[in-house]
Amino acid sequence: MALDGITGTVSTSVPATSTTSTARTPKQSMDSEMFLQLLVSQLQNQDPSSPMDTNAMISQTTQLAMMEQVTNNTTTGNENFSLQMRISAANLVGKQVTYDDASGTSVTGTAASVSFAGSVPTVSVGGKDVPLDSISGIVDKSAATSTTP
Repeated sequence: MALDGITGTVSTSVPATSTTSTARTPKQSMDSEMFLQLLVSQLQNQDPSSPMDTNAMISQTTQLAMMEQVTNNTTTGNENFSLQMRISAANLVGKQVTYDDASGTSVTGTAASVSFAGSVPTVSVGGKDVPLDSISGIVDKSAATSTTP
């Protein structure tokens, strides 16, 4: 509070401060950065009379490298699967497809377009969007209607 010497009034204004606080959210998974921080901490705080076993440190580093490789392989596999789904869905355009609707009835129609907006591509069949994994049959109309001599 500030006192004005001339009029004798008291100012009670409070300076504006930021009321938004940034809460730190803990990591839910361990990654290589966390592992390296733990390893450095362990090395800094080790007992000089009985230092850390180098074999154990090498073993931990090897496990980290293996974990990163497995993670990379999983990511690559997921990306490949997603690409295969997109290619498969795109190849359905113009073909006659069969799917089961909500009531369980088998519906057949021509695939007009494909949408990649969701995690699973959707194929437009007769104005209805059908997830790729719901399609149970495919017929190539050009191959079915052509005649051979």
